[in-house]
Amino acid sequence: MENQTNLLEQRRHKLAELKRLGYDPYPHKFDYTHTIGQIRTELEAFNHDELQEKKVTVRVCGRIMSLRPQGKAGFMDISDGEHRIQVYVRKDTVGPENFELFQLFDLGDIIGAEGPVFRTRTNELTVAVTKVHHLSKNLLPLPEKWHGLTDVETRFRQRYVDLIVNPDVRSVFVKRSKIIREIRNFLDDRGYLEVETPVLQTIAGGALARPFRTHHNALDIELYLRIALELYLKRLIVGGISRVYELSRIFRNEGVSTHHNPEFTMLEFYQAYSDYRDLMDLSQELITSLAEKITGSRQVKFQEHILNFDSWQRFSMKEAIFRFWPDSAPKPNEEDFLSVKKLRTLAASIHAHYELTDGPGKLLATLFETVAEDHLIQPTIIYDYPAEVSPLSKRKADDPTTVERFELYIAGMEIANAYSELNDPAEQKARFEEQLNARGRGDEEAHDMDADYVRALSYGMPPTAGEGIGIDRLTMVLTDSISIRDVILFPLLRPEQVE
Repeated sequence: MENQTNLLEQRRHKLAELKRLGYDPYPHKFDYTHTIGQIRTELEAFNHDELQEKKVTVRVCGRIMSLRPQGKAGFMDISDGEHRIQVYVRKDTVGPENFELFQLFDLGDIIGAEGPVFRTRTNELTVAVTKVHHLSKNLLPLPEKWHGLTDVETRFRQRYVDLIVNPDVRSVFVKRSKIIREIRNFLDDRGYLEVETPVLQTIAGGALARPFRTHHNALDIELYLRIALELYLKRLIVGGISRVYELSRIFRNEGVSTHHNPEFTMLEFYQAYSDYRDLMDLSQELITSLAEKITGSRQVKFQEHILNFDSWQRFSMKEAIFRFWPDSAPKPNEEDFLSVKKLRTLAASIHAHYELTDGPGKLLATLFETVAEDHLIQPTIIYDYPAEVSPLSKRKADDPTTVERFELYIAGMEIANAYSELNDPAEQKARFEEQLNARGRGDEEAHDMDADYVRALSYGMPPTAGEGIGIDRLTMVLTDSISIRDVILFPLLRPEQVE
């Protein structure tokens, strides 16, 4: 702690010296001629003699990442966050006053340098400085070079420092941006229209989740942060926009884990005159294309696994339960799935948690989550879900207890959820009423009644398929990131304790 205090004092002293010598430690602007990346791109191919002949002079700026003073000269490495270049300063070249400025530089300071580009005897591309400029003082020392910023919570809380000292972090968010751009291109090319819908809603609808609540003072009404994009997008299908999507933030008042953050990014898209099987094929095409464009291959490393996007699996929910049922528990049969009592016995045999109010559909979903999810490493589509846990999905014609719904799993995580949309207003109203009854029995995630949505359906919604894809989890898969907080720039954390 004493050493840290001394470093802070030294930097404050240098800040005062800058002001005493007449320098503005935080100037308004620096006119640069090249970025570091441009210098690398344009001049990397030239050798020492070619650079001497070209006499390329640059004005470049960046953060000091290493500083090596050597008497009346010194070297610096400066970075623009993505690229680095070496800078060489000599007292007899820049003059005594400018060299004095150089001697006030610290690691982490942002500086400007101008001069010709050359190669050193070790062949390092370098700017031979004729003048240096101070652009911003770094008062807090960067983490120590060899150990870096390794504390996980500090990395997430101080993402600005994480980006400075851990170069791999930037690449994750560059890939995330590319994923979103490629998704937009994919959907735009197929005639989808991107829209924006309300974040503040009077009813938390479109999913089974606990919402965040807030209050609008002027209107004196309670509002919710949206838990899904679904119901507004389907209103647009009713209005005649037959292919529509939104990429935006969703908020759910739930737990935090390596796979969950209360604020996350969701893609939802809807396609009229289609059913869930059309979206199975579309999803497989989209995600396989993304894997190849983001990673350069259809075989993608994720932790100790190689994910093969050339080989997708498809199972019904019941098939997945049978396939992954543990040998240590009594094997179920089809008839067991028809009895609430037997489903509870099966759940108890594999130590799955359930509520006494859970019906057969919810118990079946619990069995699947317990025995199958962790095994779904390779790209897998699980289809045909219980109607009880799918209040907005169309029932299967030959089995009214099951709906036309699928979820997409990769690396043991649910990545997408899709279904043939329920478009019968009378049945939709009845489903909402079932959810209200579930809420009355204590289910905090049950859906509320949305009378306006029922009214919208009453104007006629064509057969429609819709899907939601979690962008954060998809980014985890395609960047080999183990935690969702690795792919969110500023994940939610408890407030920092102030000493």
